[in-house]
Amino acid sequence: MRVLVSGASGLVGAALAAHLRACGDTVVGLARRPAPPAPERILWEPAAGELAAESQEGFDAVVHLAGASIAARRWSAARRAELRASRLVGTRLLCHRLGQLRHKPGVLASASAVGYYGDRGAVELDEAAPRGRGFLATLAGEWEEAAAAAAQCGMRVVRLRFGVVLSARGGALARQLPLFRWGLGGRLGSGDQYLSWIAVDDAVAAIRQTLLQPALAGPVNVVAPQPVTNAAFTAALAGILRRPARLHVPAWVLRLLLGALADEALLASIRAVPRRLLETSFRFGYPELEGALRHVLGASAAA
Repeated sequence: MRVLVSGASGLVGAALAAHLRACGDTVVGLARRPAPPAPERILWEPAAGELAAESQEGFDAVVHLAGASIAARRWSAARRAELRASRLVGTRLLCHRLGQLRHKPGVLASASAVGYYGDRGAVELDEAAPRGRGFLATLAGEWEEAAAAAAQCGMRVVRLRFGVVLSARGGALARQLPLFRWGLGGRLGSGDQYLSWIAVDDAVAAIRQTLLQPALAGPVNVVAPQPVTNAAFTAALAGILRRPARLHVPAWVLRLLLGALADEALLASIRAVPRRLLETSFRFGYPELEGALRHVLGASAAA
């Protein structure tokens, strides 16, 4: 395939580009200035509406991952606006340009998140579950609606609802590792909240699966089949690192430090399951948490 990828320099995007190339696919990334022009990248500026339609001709698939990090800092009003704009403006521009092509790609796989479901306790959530409440649920819903415009042009649209992607090179796990290695890890709040996770290798393989499987359209939970509680995740990571994890960060401390971000990103319980992937016989390389953690930590050490 010839695949156009936005967010190709991010954690998932970079891993996806490497995976696709290893499979024999050609990857071209959407990049913002000051990146110089190159055969493997196309320049775009979503805020300025800059993206030449003709530059997207000849692609079989598009993977849209670009968006500002949800957990980078506390959610002020300005930060919330930035998070929305980073997702909606670029998605609308991309879909508009795709609609102008003479020969459109067959599929658009656009990022979303399991935050779509909101805090739902211990209820198992497959792709048929309704949207929840809160800023993240609303943001994910708006992001998916923006991507749906490509379906009106005849493209198959996949909404990639990511869980926490595990990698020692970035994301939530990389931020936790120093504390756990110093013996300062511990559960957050009650520790009973469910975490939907996936190893980065499985995440990128799942994305390619959505590009290749015509039956996959609409929402797809990109998560491992065995979500765990925060307490279980804490114990597993501490056990692998052979460090104690006796500390406990109360919910009120997290709320004091992070505000609404704490409630929706750290304390919310989302028990998502990958029903659509399993229906297409997708095989997870790392379906269990301990094996996934040992893999991503071992791969990082080897690198």
